[in-house]
Amino acid sequence: MCGITGIIDTRGGREIERAVLQRMNDSQMHRGPDDGRLHIEPGVGLGHRRLSIIDIATGQQPLFNEDGSVVVVFNGEIYNYQNLIAELQTLGHVFRTRSDTEVIVHAWESWGADCVLHFRGMFAFALWDRKQQTLFMARDRLGVKPLYYARLNDGYLLFGSELKSLLAHGGLRRDIDPNGIEEYFALGYVAEPRTIFKQAQKLSPGHSLLIRRGQPVPEPRVYWDVRFSLNNPIAGPDAQAELVRRLEDSVRLRMVSEVPLGAFLSETMRKRTESSRRRTNSA
Repeated sequence: MCGITGIIDTRGGREIERAVLQRMNDSQMHRGPDDGRLHIEPGVGLGHRRLSIIDIATGQQPLFNEDGSVVVVFNGEIYNYQNLIAELQTLGHVFRTRSDTEVIVHAWESWGADCVLHFRGMFAFALWDRKQQTLFMARDRLGVKPLYYARLNDGYLLFGSELKSLLAHGGLRRDIDPNGIEEYFALGYVAEPRTIFKQAQKLSPGHSLLIRRGQPVPEPRVYWDVRFSLNNPIAGPDAQAELVRRLEDSVRLRMVSEVPLGAFLSETMRKRTESSRRRTNSA
């Protein structure tokens, strides 16, 4: 778990107050006790709190591309980053780290907003491209990693991994959204894209948001959704074998780490997995 936060002037290059950005970043210190850094340039301020998992030595954020024109803050893991590094290197990109974070900036350079289609993982990130004067934010397909944002009346846009980082800015109105209250009591949580405050939103799972400075802030774009279909017949044993294969592949991808990690599997699930594997092998 890491924490990201930021302030973007969507109208121009007005000054970002370091003390304000620092306050927003510090509000999420519990998400990343290993490191905390800021990047500030005209009209842009990015903050990151790091929990070191991959590339402990050189994976600090905010992280830049080769010429420093693209910078990203990222929370999560890109599980297929090693394959993507090899693919992006063939396209001419030079990596200075072995971090999954650096994959994001180079994928943006090669594929633009479609970079998210190449990522397997859980992620929430915000990327600033100085040459294109563009902010790009995205959240993983199932919304494992959170991402909140708010458009202020003065043209600034705030974002963060937690709502408290937006509140730490001081400019977010605290008007309560009655629909958010209703959802909280009915569901036990406030469903995306709503939050408890009218002015703040959550980026929905499988959505991205591309903002070009000087242009109106658009609505988020859906890049992925679950597709239900009945025209894909598969026999029971084949379905069981496919499920086991996908589970094993999913666990294998999540075991990449430079620090000790653990996994929990209930006894019931372990027995079911072993039983399914025996049936598959005997088929």
